[in-house]
Amino acid sequence: MTHMTTTTAPSPVLEASGVTMRFGGLTAVRSVDLTVNSGEIVGLIGPNGAGKTTFFNCLTGLYVPTEGKVSYKGTVLPPKPHLVTSAGIARTFQNIRLFANMTVLENVLVGRHTRTKEGLWSALLRGPGFRKAEAASRERAMELLEFIGLAHKADHLSRNLPYGEQRKLEIARAMASEPGLLLLDEPTAGMNPQETRATEDLVFAIRDRGIAVLVIEHDMRFIFNLSDRVACLVQGEKLVEGTSDVVQGDERVIAAYLGTPFEGAPGADELAEVEAAETAGATATTPAPAPAPAEPTVPAQATEPADTPVTAETTEDAAPETPETTEPGETPDAPDAPATPETPEAAQDDASAESNTSKEGNAQ
Repeated sequence: MTHMTTTTAPSPVLEASGVTMRFGGLTAVRSVDLTVNSGEIVGLIGPNGAGKTTFFNCLTGLYVPTEGKVSYKGTVLPPKPHLVTSAGIARTFQNIRLFANMTVLENVLVGRHTRTKEGLWSALLRGPGFRKAEAASRERAMELLEFIGLAHKADHLSRNLPYGEQRKLEIARAMASEPGLLLLDEPTAGMNPQETRATEDLVFAIRDRGIAVLVIEHDMRFIFNLSDRVACLVQGEKLVEGTSDVVQGDERVIAAYLGTPFEGAPGADELAEVEAAETAGATATTPAPAPAPAEPTVPAQATEPADTPVTAETTEDAAPETPETTEPGETPDAPDAPATPETPEAAQDDASAESNTSKEGNAQ
């Protein structure tokens, strides 16, 4: 007798189909499809401004998608955050949003409000039903604090916790609503390597408790070690999806993170059209360049060495000096006495003196 074993395909917990989010003329997310199955960790990566957090907000009811739909276990989610939480989706935020003046235990108890059935009058009257529900909530909250390793700080104010423990507390508060899917928005932002490693172990432990996880993260080593599948968003569109090995080896993903445009990139056609129009406009409006004037040539001087630059001073120095002639009976000037240049007025006086002397000689 043979026994036949059948394998059941994982059931989808989250199904996002054609999710598009526009803000006026800006399309932040464009036709994104994503599925998260039960017992699966899915990573969502992309450069800054790729639309990851906007997509998260569409999944959790903070934004109503312009187009598309989001379903949890086959049911379309209402566009209200508290109703999404009640349905079974919980999230953390990129910036820590704890109640700073509440204790660690009280912060986790706040996350239990969607799972308690006690109303206003029950809380005011504080009857047996309320006390029983409150005790159950405290027990569950302490269990979660034990799970993340903060049970010994249950009475501490949350603002006094170190940064890494505040991140853990936020995860515990999200888990207090007993979700089937947990969305983590950059859970290791600002953490040191030891805290990052502890968060990785915590996410694996959450998955082992039967909770599917969708993670946004910029730490590539963390996300590729953690995820069963990874999807990459670029300019609001899903560029590629697959295993960690497939995604981190994709040239388009590498180009997107380096800022290098790739063939078929979102917006590449529009960019090419703009560049072509600018080039055509520049060609039509730019006059033809005039021919450059020929550079004057300096005649080579035979008496100058090749490595001596020709200047005005060297040209004057190169001119030969005319030796002065002396009249008979005159004593030549000392060689070191500078010659005094003769002015035009002095020349005229000499000429008039000579003419007067000749006239007197004729008269005699």
